[in-house]
Amino acid sequence: MNNQQQKWFYLIILSIVWGSSFILMKKALLGVTPVQLGALRMIFTAIFLLSVAFPSIKKIKKRHWKYIVYTALAGTFIPGFLFAFAITTIDSSIVSILNSFTPFNTLIFGAIVFGFYFKKRQLYGILIGLVGTSILILKGADLNPNQNYWYALLIIIASVGYAFNANMIKKYLYDLDALAITTGNFLLLIIPATIVLGCTDFFKTFDSENEILMQSLGYLVVLSVVGTGIAKTIYNKLVHISDPVFSSSVTYLIPLVAIFWGVLDGEKLSMLQVFGGIIILFGVYLVNKSK
Repeated sequence: MNNQQQKWFYLIILSIVWGSSFILMKKALLGVTPVQLGALRMIFTAIFLLSVAFPSIKKIKKRHWKYIVYTALAGTFIPGFLFAFAITTIDSSIVSILNSFTPFNTLIFGAIVFGFYFKKRQLYGILIGLVGTSILILKGADLNPNQNYWYALLIIIASVGYAFNANMIKKYLYDLDALAITTGNFLLLIIPATIVLGCTDFFKTFDSENEILMQSLGYLVVLSVVGTGIAKTIYNKLVHISDPVFSSSVTYLIPLVAIFWGVLDGEKLSMLQVFGGIIILFGVYLVNKSK
C-alpha cells in the first residue's frame, strides 16, 4: 500500500477497535471500579508490550525520554482514569461521541502551543463541531435525566490530553519508531498503575471464583492488548505518516461503531442526537478538507 492507502487503512482499523473499546469498558466495570479499570488496563497493556516488544526500548534516545513521559501522562495515564469514571454515569455511545472534541483540540493547541498552521476554514469546522457536540450533550441530558452530564467535562479534559499527545509525537518524536513510543509509555506507567491499584481493595477482595470479576478481567485483557497496546502503536504510526489532525479524526468514526454496540446493549439514542453527530461529521469534513 502507498502512504495514502496506509493512512485510511489505519484510520478504519482504529475506528473499529476503539469504537468497540467503550462497550468493553462498560462491561468490565460490572466487576471492577473505575480506578481499578484504569490501573489494570495499563498494567495488562504494559505486560503485553514488554513481553513482545521490549527490544524496541533500545531505540529511545536520552533526548526522547522527556517527551515519552509527557505522552504517557497526557495520552494514556490521565485519560484512562477520566474515561473510566465518565462511562459509569454516561452511556458508552455518548462518551464516544464526546470524544470527538479531540480533533478540535488537536488543531487549536497545535496552533497555539506547538506552532502548527491552520486555515480559517478549519476554524469554521471547529465551531460547527462544537454546535453538534452541544446538541448531543443537551439532548442526552433530556433523554436520560438520571445521568450526570457534568461528567462530560471529564471526556473534554481527556481530549485535551489526546491533543497534546498527538502534537508532541508529531513535533518531538517524529524520528522514533511507533512501537518504541508505545512500549516506552507503558514501561513508565506500569509502576504508578500498580501503586494506584494497590491503593484500592482489589488484592484484598480478589476472588477467582467470582464469575462477574473474572468476566470483567477477560474484557480488560482484550481491551488492554488490542484496544490499547496494538491500537496505540498503530495510532502513533498514523501520526508519523500523516498529521495530528488527520490522525485524531479517528474519533469521528469511533462513534459509528460505539453507537452500534450501545444500541445492541439497550442504550437510548434519539434522532436529534444522530443529527448532532452529522453536524460533527460536517465539521470534521471542513477541518480536513484539502481545498
